[in-house]
Amino acid sequence: MEGLLIHAVVRELAGQLPLKSLGWAFPDEGTAALLLKGMGNLVLRYRPPNPILTVEPGRLGGEARTPFQRLLEARCKGRLVGLEQVKLDRVVLFAFEGEKGFVDVAPTRLVFELTGRNANLMLCDLGGQILGIDRPVTPAVNRFRELRPGLPYTPPPPNHKVDPRPQRPRELSPIVGQTLAQLLKQLDGVGKELGAELLRRAQLSPQTPLTAEHLPLIHRVIHSLVEEPQARAQLSEELRAGWEEEEAEALRKPLREALQRQVKTLQARLQDYQRALERLEEAERLRGWGDLLMAYGPQIPPGPVARLQDFTGQPVEIPLEKGLSPIQNARRFYERAKRLEANAEKALELVPQTEAQIEGLLAELRRLEGLSREALRSESRKLREKGPQVGLRFKSPGGFEVWVGRSSKENDLLTRMAHSEDLWFHAQGVPGSHVILRTQGQPAALPDLLYAAQLAAYHSKARGEKNTPVDYTAKKHVWRPRKAAPGQVLYTQGKTLFVDAAPLQ
Repeated sequence: MEGLLIHAVVRELAGQLPLKSLGWAFPDEGTAALLLKGMGNLVLRYRPPNPILTVEPGRLGGEARTPFQRLLEARCKGRLVGLEQVKLDRVVLFAFEGEKGFVDVAPTRLVFELTGRNANLMLCDLGGQILGIDRPVTPAVNRFRELRPGLPYTPPPPNHKVDPRPQRPRELSPIVGQTLAQLLKQLDGVGKELGAELLRRAQLSPQTPLTAEHLPLIHRVIHSLVEEPQARAQLSEELRAGWEEEEAEALRKPLREALQRQVKTLQARLQDYQRALERLEEAERLRGWGDLLMAYGPQIPPGPVARLQDFTGQPVEIPLEKGLSPIQNARRFYERAKRLEANAEKALELVPQTEAQIEGLLAELRRLEGLSREALRSESRKLREKGPQVGLRFKSPGGFEVWVGRSSKENDLLTRMAHSEDLWFHAQGVPGSHVILRTQGQPAALPDLLYAAQLAAYHSKARGEKNTPVDYTAKKHVWRPRKAAPGQVLYTQGKTLFVDAAPLQ
């Protein structure tokens, strides 16, 4: 933001001091808005590369989002009693008188540097010591000027340009013979945009050599530019548009991430179903081995491998489990084949359903990107009303809600969130998810217990194994030892169920 635009805002407010402050609002992480009684919002957009100081009508909202904003809200109180721009530099000093109350708040000074990519906002005490700063400046960033809490504030080095405010026509005589472009480089507070505005008002080319006849015109144009830069309305609209875009993206982000997590989960399930279908060939081979062992059982000599000919005359080697007869091995092969076929049958039914769910979520993601800010607010409100979605959520056969953690932090959080009489499940002796069956003290039937136990087995390192032991107990018997990492717990009064660590239908 150029110096003369800043000057216009400062001049407008300085004549009305002191101004009563009605509190701070923070539309985003890089903007602070001070509501001034009878004036509207004094807006400080302090993040690079385009800092802005302006006055906005109405009342802006937004809670403090960063530590610096919270400090600003707590320490920068009372009436605005001082407002000063350093020459026409892009540095503005605000003075607040503090506040008397149960806990007094001391007077403070706010320093706003609107210096493009080095823009910054800092809070200082009356002695000039920095109390807080949005972006600390270390020696690694600037070896000539360090800015951080505890150090005295050091202003930027002064410029030596010409102040255009006190100029009279005769005082411009040194510019005779120069071009208008050369003059613009000498004027303090005039940058590219205001330079173009000055050229437009003067209706002269940048390369026009200035003569004595030009001096009254040039003085008049500079004076009009100082008095009315005529750019604040446009900047205000751009600022508000920027806030709306940032707010929309801030609202959209958690909704997008929630949908993306659901897509990722369904895609993982789809991969499991595809693997189950691919194992149909294995089921066919196991069943064929079982048929051969049943047919040739009495003729097979003891050993780890049965070497036979299949029913087409081709040689076959069948691994045998030690300690079991050929007939018992055949039964094992039949059981394994039956499970694989059952899993494939379920997968065949679930694959199109899961693909349709994924496609629906992807369509919802596409719709989300086109929602307006108001629609996003409505969606966010609905999401908040549902409560925090931590972990995976399922329904047991008896209608109980089941929570499944997906990480150590989620395991820790879900276990702490659970009711003391909820049931806690974990695969025995292996890393895995904490699973909570939300009974809240109500009796749970065996199908509900087996459902939660199978979820715990499937979401563990035992995935794919048979007869996996899963311990369960009331949540009140589970605790996290002192100094233990998140998700690491001890428990007592546990019972054990044996389930297959396979996906649920």
